[in-house]
Amino acid sequence: MRRGRPGAPPRGTAERTLTSVGTGEDAARPDDPGTERDGAAQHAPESGRREASRLWHITLSVSGAEAPLKEVRRALEQLAHDHPFLLTSRYANDHAEIRYWEEARDLHDAAAVALRLWGEHRSTAKLPPWEIVGLEVIDRETYHQRLAEGYGPPPASPVGVHPF
Repeated sequence: MRRGRPGAPPRGTAERTLTSVGTGEDAARPDDPGTERDGAAQHAPESGRREASRLWHITLSVSGAEAPLKEVRRALEQLAHDHPFLLTSRYANDHAEIRYWEEARDLHDAAAVALRLWGEHRSTAKLPPWEIVGLEVIDRETYHQRLAEGYGPPPASPVGVHPF
């Protein structure tokens, strides 16, 4: 479940498999020489060990001055088109919530990418000039644990852009 990059094998090939990602001292970065193409960590020299990418569930909340609902919906649909990893967006005329999965080495990297999402796509998607008012970044295990215990965010379905 890695984002496509130039030279990456197409989806569904045997080389693209979802693997567990080690954490801590025994994991390698995907771009390290000791890492296979599918991202599985291989043993690297002691001095070069780093953490591999993981999946993070992002919930980004934005808010601001009222905007016409049709324009907000159109902008969020364009954002979903520009950023195809969005799971779902909910919106009202003065706020929105965007949920998606991000691949990053650690929470700091995932949060940094999430905090840039709205601003970087503001002009291309014609998003309202709202500010980010909330950000939740949780790892995949925590997300699934919350769902299993019944107190996490509801599953992001139906996928797409929907009013609150």
